[in-house]
Amino acid sequence: MEARHVHLWVAGRVRHLDAPTIAHELYVAILSSGAPAVEMTLSTAGPRIRITALGPKQLPLLYSHGPGWQIITGLANISGLTTDECGLWAQVGTSR
Repeated sequence: MEARHVHLWVAGRVRHLDAPTIAHELYVAILSSGAPAVEMTLSTAGPRIRITALGPKQLPLLYSHGPGWQIITGLANISGLTTDECGLWAQVGTSR
């Protein structure tokens, strides 16, 4: 999947203006870390939408705190690293 396809995939599944941009930035961050593949997931619960991008190995610090991360944290209500530190997630829709 290419970055623009991720954007379109999310836009076609959820109705939140920032979700496609957040998904794009999560995808690019994982792909830029050298991951040969990126697993993208969307989880919804009521008004909450959680977007996760996961790679096969732990992320270097740069990819979880670089320029794309500033976009993600600026648009998402909450965000972070996955517990295994192989991915990034962001949630929109509510503050908790």
